[in-house]
Amino acid sequence: MDEDDLPRPGDPLATIMKQDLDPLSVHELEARIAALETEIERTRQKLTGAKDFKASAAALFGN
Repeated sequence: MDEDDLPRPGDPLATIMKQDLDPLSVHELEARIAALETEIERTRQKLTGAKDFKASAAALFGN
């Protein structure tokens, strides 16, 4: 992974990535995975919307 791909300090993602997982129970780990999967899906939907918006703007303005 490139250093540019890593989250910036103070970024909430950086905090998540640095969290020690050792003290978490199986149930807590499963809940964490479910929450992260939900967030991934939300992020994918936002990305799709952004790409669609960009494509619409390009078509409208001929870029």
